[in-house]
Amino acid sequence: MDPRTIKPWFTGLQQGIVERLEAFDGQSFRSDGWERPGGGGGLTRVIEDGNFFERGGVNFSHVMGEAMPASATAHRPELAGRRFEAMGVSLVLHPRNPHCPTVHMNVRCFVALAEGKAPVWWFGGGMDLTPYYPFEEDVRHFHRTCRDAVLPFGGEAEYRRLKDWCDRYFFLKHRNEPRGVGGLFFDDLGADGKTDLDTAFGLTRSVGESFVDAYLPIVERRKDIAYGEHERDFQAYRRGRYVEFNLVFDRGTLFGLQSGGRTESILMSMPPVVKWRYDWHPAPGSPEARLYDEFLLARDWV
Repeated sequence: MDPRTIKPWFTGLQQGIVERLEAFDGQSFRSDGWERPGGGGGLTRVIEDGNFFERGGVNFSHVMGEAMPASATAHRPELAGRRFEAMGVSLVLHPRNPHCPTVHMNVRCFVALAEGKAPVWWFGGGMDLTPYYPFEEDVRHFHRTCRDAVLPFGGEAEYRRLKDWCDRYFFLKHRNEPRGVGGLFFDDLGADGKTDLDTAFGLTRSVGESFVDAYLPIVERRKDIAYGEHERDFQAYRRGRYVEFNLVFDRGTLFGLQSGGRTESILMSMPPVVKWRYDWHPAPGSPEARLYDEFLLARDWV
């Protein structure tokens, strides 16, 4: 696989998503191109203090290096020491209104290279939703859109596999709780030689291109709901879980930092306002308690 042949799709995806988000928010994203000293670079597109988004980023990166970082070989030790090339689009959006969920999406491809050995390539990605207040209609819409993106590439069974993988992956082990309500997650697609390039890239494209339809209808429904300091305080508390996951468990964050990526671009996923409280619990019967009791668990949302 030659990454140069698929790069136009990744850059086009970034541009298309940014255009849709700018039209929704009414404010433009800042464009920040960068180069990596070890090879490659990218384009960071960021919005801060927008009309709707408190902070968000839609990033493209294409980097290469002489040795795979530890985060990429922890579960693939046979690739340790190989040269690599990696490319992807990653986004995180943090709305200001607590009734609107945070969302994450990532699609990526890797190639591991070694002298005298065949290249090993694979794709990965997915998207997941992190609501602060419980709206079942929103979560079901998000999961139905995720399912529809996967159905042409393995049917219901493949959707269930990627949905369950997402539930397991976006889980804070030290808290024994999910980060949010899940969605899709996949990795190493094609690395074992059982999935051909067209299928692996096709699934990746389908997931990336379904993002806007999965997310924008939700925030369009909720953006004008009134809120106060109570809701903002709970949002900031729950955002703490987002930070904990990204800095402790997230493969993309660890890969970026370990591979010498651009720190500002990698950490643009962090929410702008966050709070931690000691041993806090929601009031029984409150909307906050309903989020914990009915939403932050593995469910069949479709």
